[in-house]
Amino acid sequence: MYSDVLVIGGGAAGLMAACSAARTLAAAGSSASVTVLERMPRPARKIMITGKGRCNFTNVKDWNSFSSHIRTNPNIVRPAFYNFTPSDSLAFFEGLGMPTVVERGDRAYPASHHASDVVDALVRACTAAGVKIITGVEAKQIEYGVSTKTGQGSFRVDGNYRSDCLIIATGGLSYPTTGSTGDGYRFAEAAGHSITPLFPSLTALVPKGYKQSGLSPVETVPQPDNPHHVDRSIPLADLGKALCGVQLKNIGVQLLVEGTVAQEEFGDIDFTDGGLEGPLGFQISRKAVKSMINGSRVAVVLDLKHGVPEEELTARIAELKNQVEKDPRSRRLSDKEKNRILLGKLMPWDLIPAFRLMNPGLKEPAVIASALKCWRFDMEGYVGYERAVVTAGGVDTSEVIAKTLESRKMPGLFFCGEVLDIDADTGGYNLHLAFATGKLAGESAAKALL
Repeated sequence: MYSDVLVIGGGAAGLMAACSAARTLAAAGSSASVTVLERMPRPARKIMITGKGRCNFTNVKDWNSFSSHIRTNPNIVRPAFYNFTPSDSLAFFEGLGMPTVVERGDRAYPASHHASDVVDALVRACTAAGVKIITGVEAKQIEYGVSTKTGQGSFRVDGNYRSDCLIIATGGLSYPTTGSTGDGYRFAEAAGHSITPLFPSLTALVPKGYKQSGLSPVETVPQPDNPHHVDRSIPLADLGKALCGVQLKNIGVQLLVEGTVAQEEFGDIDFTDGGLEGPLGFQISRKAVKSMINGSRVAVVLDLKHGVPEEELTARIAELKNQVEKDPRSRRLSDKEKNRILLGKLMPWDLIPAFRLMNPGLKEPAVIASALKCWRFDMEGYVGYERAVVTAGGVDTSEVIAKTLESRKMPGLFFCGEVLDIDADTGGYNLHLAFATGKLAGESAAKALL
């Protein structure tokens, strides 16, 4: 089968690339064809789980603020961002009949908070533009040649599909059950491209003692070159059971690498069956994972009373302790029960068991204050690609033309989305980059044919 533009991967970037290519060709009066090959039975499986099924599809910050949340070189995606801004994203989906809403942190969602609405809108846009989406087809090998039509690249996929313009939008390694298995890296290398080191990002960090030790379950996903990978399926130890489900808001977090502060953040954090997650957990995970892979010791320090000086906190705890001691209801209570009541005035009740487990024998106000201001968790490892939100690393962006996302190695070959070495913080940034790079790659591929 021949298609003028062939897209491998029917995720966020791939569908947007296909739609963009088809619309660009149609606007120029061309009848050139666009085809998407998707290995899964349905396209855009990963979008369905984005934002816990609510799909935070963009963040409406301007470039200066948006780019500060990109953890790789932002210059490679600057042209794509301005070609498809967050405002353009809102207009695009609303134009497809999907109402949107912007919530805290400038995060945009479908008004229904159903990720399926984003998928349906993308598929409708592709279908209306004449894109052919073929599911259940796993691309295994790409043969590269020269097109007699364009004099540039010519591509044959598994001997069955031919094209003069190829867009690789296969995603990374994260959430492989959605179809992301890293094939795009292999395809890129075969075309002469370099792949920067790959590792999970926006993932759970696992404190020492959080999971049961001595277990060697079959890994759900192989984790090459990740010695600190802790499979999420390993059962929780007592500490993990005590912390799992606890959510902490408005706290300070420090990431320590070899005892030195490498990152400081303020906000919310969650303890889950994987480990330390939530907005702040994800925000520090990239640097933490990379440091562990490089052999460095990593720790996370929580400040449960951020903004309150330790001396002031000590005085406040002493006052509260005195109140507990003088309360008539405390007369028949043990010191342990009185201590629990005191801690209940300082933290959420569901946090007390874990706090006491890690800080046994806390009695004196100064010691309690110190523990609240500096609660240290030494890290054992991290959850791998099986539940990481994104893959850090990818196709070396110095080998891609930023204004078109075309390969510098092979004309007619384009890249977009997570397969590239681009990743960002949680909050709609990664999905917007997938859409923006997809749109630019699709337009560029179409223009190469005109």
